[in-house]
Amino acid sequence: MAPTATPDAPRPTPPTRSVPDLTFQLKHIAHVLTTELTAALAEIDSSPRLHCVLAHALPGELTQAQVAELADLDKTTMVVTMDELEKAGLAERRPSSTDRRARIISVTEAGVQHITDGLAIIDRIHSEVLGTLPEGERKVFAAALQRLTEGRLATPVESPRPVRRAREARI
Repeated sequence: MAPTATPDAPRPTPPTRSVPDLTFQLKHIAHVLTTELTAALAEIDSSPRLHCVLAHALPGELTQAQVAELADLDKTTMVVTMDELEKAGLAERRPSSTDRRARIISVTEAGVQHITDGLAIIDRIHSEVLGTLPEGERKVFAAALQRLTEGRLATPVESPRPVRRAREARI
């Protein structure tokens, strides 16, 4: 039987951090911002994932696998996303002329308008978020995030343990 703590027993003092918990802060910010963007993009029957795939596919002549890599999506999620985009008339898949197994993604005219509408919403939300910072900090904050994204945090390191939860087979 495990010993029970008595009400008068002193509690251990947690160690003092020497730097901010960037992992928690960035994950929290990403979650809250993605939730807000999801709600806002629902106005145009979209989502951050749909917008991301459309925007990455817009330059044209990219395969479904290439767009999935740019959007950081796994193969299954990309297929489901493309099914949604095709059903909505925002994108199309066509066979590649150089690889019979690959599909080229093309954004329709309706998809281009959808990207434009979505970008206006995303820019509005981002401006509102940055607007909560003092004016002198906005560009510095955005530039610092950009440097981290393109520099030290551009590519994940190899890890013996998976970072994302392993997918379970569906029955």
